[in-house]
Amino acid sequence: MAHSYLIFDFGKDEETAQQARHKVESWKQGFRLGNKISIKFEREEPEDASGNAAEEHAGPSAVEHETSKTSAKHPAEKHSAAKRNAGEGKHAGKKKASAKGGKDTETDKEDAATNVRVLVRLDFSDHEKLSLQRWLDRIPTEEPFKSVEVEIIRQGDPEFVKTNELFETLG
Repeated sequence: MAHSYLIFDFGKDEETAQQARHKVESWKQGFRLGNKISIKFEREEPEDASGNAAEEHAGPSAVEHETSKTSAKHPAEKHSAAKRNAGEGKHAGKKKASAKGGKDTETDKEDAATNVRVLVRLDFSDHEKLSLQRWLDRIPTEEPFKSVEVEIIRQGDPEFVKTNELFETLG
């Protein structure tokens, strides 16, 4: 089967990207497309000058590592250990927020927003060329998609292999 990819760059607009996901999911269900249309998100987290993004990611992985250590314990002990770790995480988050001082929390969220790219894969068989072309024409003209630029990558394009690998690695 020939794959075609549509790549939409939503920038920092996570809400519109989620609307696009809902739209694709409704098409899959409404038109009974099954796996002929797949959607995945690529999120790129911007690094700020002080490297805070790397520090924030160190905290949750340490908690996950601790919970994996407790997996050999009795189920009741796991539950109490999970409660302790969750409680520590809540208090640690409050300390970080209070340590920032006078900054507005909304501006922190905007500054830490990730760039969102949506990859839509159309997977129609060779005898469904007309359906493939109709979807390639339709998707970029629908509401959540028409506000952003689209990049269409077909089977013979030079970027196809790189895009296909990227789509397969995304979760």
